[in-house]
Amino acid sequence: PRDWSSDVCSSDLAVSLFELAGREPGAALQVDADFTVGGASWPNGCHLCEVEIDRDTGVIVLDRFTAVDDVGNPVNPMIVGGQIHGGIAQGVGEALMERIVYDPSSAQLVTGSLMDYCVPRADDLPDITRALDTSQPCRVNPLGAKGCGESGTVGASPAVVGAVMDALSPFGVHHLDMPLTPEKIWRAMAGS
Repeated sequence: PRDWSSDVCSSDLAVSLFELAGREPGAALQVDADFTVGGASWPNGCHLCEVEIDRDTGVIVLDRFTAVDDVGNPVNPMIVGGQIHGGIAQGVGEALMERIVYDPSSAQLVTGSLMDYCVPRADDLPDITRALDTSQPCRVNPLGAKGCGESGTVGASPAVVGAVMDALSPFGVHHLDMPLTPEKIWRAMAGS
């Protein structure tokens, strides 16, 4: 086998992970490490939404959605982006359509299946502009990574509700509870 130690400073040499593992006993790489996390890690972000509301029906259309999330050092940026994108879809669902309904006379769940419980579809969402801010790695773990699993959801709901409330402010509407269904929006604009 080749002695790789003599080529440490060369920049034109490469070895695949599989080749390297094949040279090890049992053809496997193993690393043992101990690390004590120095505290909690918190991701940050900013989500912006622009909406249009149909005055005749109360239907809300999301025109644009932009999100910038600080996730530290993303281990896999594509997967992180997908998690945030999916979280945004969940946050939009929470803000505009998802609700559990029980029959008042029997206490039977009425929205027990996806036939009755509304979740967002692809055509309910605009093109989402996303960016990852990696300028502030986490200081309490060796990877410098921060959590990202809930970033989309946590940012999307208030961004959507804030945009809707801004659009309804000329009607004197300053607060509505989620979900902001078309009927609720229409009634708020009509003053009932």
